[in-house]
Amino acid sequence: MPTACIHQSRCSVHLKSERLEVWGPDNSQGREAILREIPIRDVDRLIISEEVQITSAALAALLRGGVPVSVLGWSGQFLGGFLPATKAHGLARLRQYQRTRDPGFALQMSGRIITAKLYNQRRVLQRLAASRNYDLGLMNSNLKTESGDAAHAQPDEPETKPQIINHNSEIRNTLQWLDSLFSSLSQSRTIDELRGYEGASTARYFQAWASFLPSEFPFERRSKRPPLNAVNACLSFGATLIYQEAVAFLHAHGLDPALGLLHNTEDGRWSLALDLIEPFRPVLVEALALDLFSHQILAVEHFESKNGGIYLNEDGRKKFLLQYERRMERQFMSECVDHRTTLRQQLENQAVMFKAALEEESRFEPFLMN
Repeated sequence: MPTACIHQSRCSVHLKSERLEVWGPDNSQGREAILREIPIRDVDRLIISEEVQITSAALAALLRGGVPVSVLGWSGQFLGGFLPATKAHGLARLRQYQRTRDPGFALQMSGRIITAKLYNQRRVLQRLAASRNYDLGLMNSNLKTESGDAAHAQPDEPETKPQIINHNSEIRNTLQWLDSLFSSLSQSRTIDELRGYEGASTARYFQAWASFLPSEFPFERRSKRPPLNAVNACLSFGATLIYQEAVAFLHAHGLDPALGLLHNTEDGRWSLALDLIEPFRPVLVEALALDLFSHQILAVEHFESKNGGIYLNEDGRKKFLLQYERRMERQFMSECVDHRTTLRQQLENQAVMFKAALEEESRFEPFLMN
C-alpha cells in the first residue's frame, strides 16, 4: 500500500503498536468502530482530509518511519503536510539559489520542460485517436464538395461518418500544429517566449482533448479557482495530488521547492514543484480524468456545487484517488530509461535529476511518455 488515503468524514487515526487504527462511525453497529488497520511498514505516504483527526502518537510514528503526511481541504486544495526529518543540504540549496538566478540555466531548464510537455500532449492525442481507430494519415475522401455532392460516397456508411471524419481532420490538424511549435521552442530567447508557446499549445491541445469527452460532461475552457464544471474539478484535484507529491520529493532530496524557473518564484506556492509536474499533466492528470468520464467511473452524482464552483464530493474523491493511485503505481517499460518503472518513480527521479543538473545541466531530462 504505497499510499493510504483517508477521506471519510468523522474518522480518526490512532497508533496501536506498529499499526494505524482508523476509527469511524459504523452504521451497521450504530457506534464508533475500527474501520481499517494499516501496518505502518506498508505505507509510503498518507493523505488525509481536513475532516480526519490524527493523534500525535500516530503522526510521530509515521514520521519516524519516513512517511510524509499530506492534508487536503474540502475542495481538494493542498493545505500542507508533515515531512520526516532529513539531513541538512545547505550546500545543495546554496547551489540551487545561485543557479536559479542564472538566466541561461533557467532558460535551458524551462525549455526542456515545455518541450517535454508539448511532446506528451501530442502523444496523448495520438493515443486517444488510435484507441478510437481514427485515421490520421489519410485525407478525408468523404467530405462534401463545393457543389454539395459527396466525393466517393459510400451509401452503406452510417449517417455519423462525416462527423467522425471531420473529427479526424481536426485532430490531425492539431497534431500538425503542435509539431510546428517544436522549432519555435528551440529558438526561444526568453522564458516569456516559452510561456507564450506553452499557453498557446495547451489551449489548442485542450480543444482537441475535450472532443473525446462524453457529451454529458462538456468542457469549454480551463477554470481553476473555482473549477466551474465536473471536468475542471477533476483536473484541479489531479493536479493537486501530483503537486503535493512533487513538493515532498523535492524536500526529501534537499531542494527548495519554492524556487521556480518557468513559474516565477513567489510567496505562497512551491514554484519548482509546479515546474517539474508540467510534463506529467497530460500523461496523468488529463488522461486519467478522461478515462474516469469515458468509462463512467465518475457520474453526475459524484460532484457537488459549493462556494461558486463544482467539486468532487466524498464518494467522488474516493473513486478518483483509487484510480490515481493505480495509475501512479502501474509498472511500464520506459523507452527513455530502458527499464520497468512507474509514474511515481519517474516523478521522484525528476527531483534527483534536477539536483544533479545544478552541477551538470545535461543530467536533467524531463519525463517523456512512450
